[in-house]
Amino acid sequence: MKFTLTWLKQHLDTDEPIEKLADKLTMIGLEVENIEDKAKALAPFIIARVISAEQHPNADRLRVCMVDTGDGGAPVQVVCGAPNARTDLVSVFSAPGTYIPGKDITLGVGTIRGVESRGMLCSAAELQISEDHDGIMELPADAPIGAAYAPWAGLGDPMFEINLTPNRQDCTGVHGIARDLAAADMGKFKDPAIKPVKGEFPCPVKVAVEDASLCPGFALRLVRGVKNGPSPEWLSRRLTSIGLRPINALVDITNFMTYDRARPLHVFDAAKVKGNLTVRRAKEGETLLALDGRTYTLDSGVCVIADEHGVESLAGIMGGEASGCSEETTDVLIESALWNEINIAQTGRKLGINSDARYRFERGVDPAFMVPGLEMATKLVMELCGGTPSANVVVGKTFGDDRVIDFPLTEVKRLAGIDVPLPQIKLILGHLGFMMAGPGPVVKVAVPSWRSDVHGKADIVEEIVRMVGVDKVPMTPFERGEAARKPILNAIQLRTRRAKRALAARGMVEAVTWSFISKPAAELFDRDPPVQAQANRLGHPELSLANPIAADMSDMRPSLLPGLILAAQANIDRGFPDLALFEVGQIFVGDAPEDELIAASGIRHGFASRQGMGRHWSGSSTADALDAKADAFAVLSAAGAPTQALQVVPGGPDWLHPGRSGTIQIGPQNVLGYFGELHPRALELLRADGPMIAFEVILDRIPAAKQRPTRARPVLELSPFQPVSRDFAFIVDRGVRAGDIVRAAQGVDKKLITEVGVFDVYEGKGIEDGKKSIAIAVTMQPREKTLTDQEIDAVAAKIVAEVSRKTGGVLRG
Repeated sequence: MKFTLTWLKQHLDTDEPIEKLADKLTMIGLEVENIEDKAKALAPFIIARVISAEQHPNADRLRVCMVDTGDGGAPVQVVCGAPNARTDLVSVFSAPGTYIPGKDITLGVGTIRGVESRGMLCSAAELQISEDHDGIMELPADAPIGAAYAPWAGLGDPMFEINLTPNRQDCTGVHGIARDLAAADMGKFKDPAIKPVKGEFPCPVKVAVEDASLCPGFALRLVRGVKNGPSPEWLSRRLTSIGLRPINALVDITNFMTYDRARPLHVFDAAKVKGNLTVRRAKEGETLLALDGRTYTLDSGVCVIADEHGVESLAGIMGGEASGCSEETTDVLIESALWNEINIAQTGRKLGINSDARYRFERGVDPAFMVPGLEMATKLVMELCGGTPSANVVVGKTFGDDRVIDFPLTEVKRLAGIDVPLPQIKLILGHLGFMMAGPGPVVKVAVPSWRSDVHGKADIVEEIVRMVGVDKVPMTPFERGEAARKPILNAIQLRTRRAKRALAARGMVEAVTWSFISKPAAELFDRDPPVQAQANRLGHPELSLANPIAADMSDMRPSLLPGLILAAQANIDRGFPDLALFEVGQIFVGDAPEDELIAASGIRHGFASRQGMGRHWSGSSTADALDAKADAFAVLSAAGAPTQALQVVPGGPDWLHPGRSGTIQIGPQNVLGYFGELHPRALELLRADGPMIAFEVILDRIPAAKQRPTRARPVLELSPFQPVSRDFAFIVDRGVRAGDIVRAAQGVDKKLITEVGVFDVYEGKGIEDGKKSIAIAVTMQPREKTLTDQEIDAVAAKIVAEVSRKTGGVLRG
């Protein structure tokens, strides 16, 4: 929401400095995001006159202009491409060295097609005062040459930009903001009564509302004999100051009402409206060419205003071009209505329209201001355009439901911890428009019509506290009691935190992706491989969104990987092929609450770094399936999974390469996750470059640690003795898994042997057909004394014997 200080002072009598007003706005919940002083930013721009404009010798669309800058010196030569550059034009000039905000450049002396240019004649878009970039600015002929442009144009008025929360629809107008500031003792609120405008004749256009749930109230009035044209200077400047482009007086009045009183209106050219108006649901397939120049196809969920021609306006969102007002308009219909907030939001989202009217109607407007808003707009039309008004046509309710809240005065102390005297409470609520009756201790508070967000006692306490000052609320510690503190984070929150830290420690970068993916991706990445074939045919209807924000975001994600793959590809497309991304978040495998699971997933592509792996049997420098396996095991270990019980089974779901993937499980009934190289079909579906390796672990499926009493022991146990490492190479049948050899070696002495890792796998010359060599590194960590050679050899012999017994392996010579 934007407004200027001058505009604010039309509703608030105040002498407070800008800084104090900004601080108070933030303190009462209307957060000031920016204060823009255009006079300071546009100080170098001056008013100048074009003395001559000759055709450029080397370009058809350029002119060489001689410009009088008013400094008494020689004219300045400027090469200009604007179609309206001409002799005697008064415009805005910027000299070399001036920063042009609309182009984000600092102007210099340049040569354009062989002709020197020592400055620039500017458009309104280049000064960021409107979006008009069709030509350079045209100022009145009597504008003072050589004077600074900003003060002359009234741009020395500071502009506030505030960030409104969705519940404060009353502050989408300057009038409501002024009311809040007045209640906060920043000045006196100006709120003169709006006098009705007497109708001179019955309105010939009737209104029918087919569905009162979509349109609770509708008011209409005809004004005959108007003379539409450019708006007066005060109105044009007011709109320009907040970035709106003046169009004509009738349209500008509706824009002014939108920002001044939070009351969107619409004006129809009465000559273009055929017959009476009907508020109804659109018919399937109906279309409307709207004022933004786009044609929209409608359905029965859209509320429209129609005449005998068809649809003339998208109710509460945007009017149609066919019935819009122009300078030829002589009779105008002014509409002021109430619309269903949810329907407005749904229609705007469905059609992709973000208008000022939608912004206010979907939050809710003051129902009691529907008719007064029409009266105020009628008065402005008559003042600026003349004309004779008809009587009002009003259909439906002209006011909202009464809300009276029984409010115990002790609630302020109970909820906020501050003591506010009854007279101060009455004063604050009175200034905000509330009415209070009763001596206490319980009073009745009537809520004003413009505060649709106030429904209960806590809301009234909030109003009082934000005016007294949130900084007055004392810091009160919670009662700790005698009992020991319970953990703040639950098990899944702890797992989530630890998983993120573990993956970040492995050099991966966290990403946050959409919870919505395309239907083909949702079908391919189905969580349950046994039923995946059926899912690929039927999809998961319970995961499909009823109203998706985009066609490629139609389903809730059953996996984090589609989003990560798209994020990885976006980085690859921008020249960053070597990357490692991870995400920990929700996935959805059904529509029941227990079907929302927390997963940890990761993607590696290119020469992604491998951390903490030491010697590696693959000898590869690019990321591969074993990197994904290491990532998955790092997550499981950090999350508290029983690593000794984990089993790795070859293969995985359809989105992984069948020969380069694995499944991590604790028995066949508890699958914890998958890892491996992504299947080319999955990469093709998501238009990603391969090869790409991935893993996904379901944190919810990790069994809880058994709670059993154990003796207290140090958190960190460091041995003072040197660890010993020995390498072994075994020749085994090709079908023997490396994990079996690792487990056999680990089982020899679990206390002494701290680590067993595979560092080489070989098949080929010197090895019999059907056999392979697997080499492991075994680390022994003594804790009581240094191991002798005899003791080391004894352990090594046990390792060889155990591996031979369990796998049939023979120590390689």
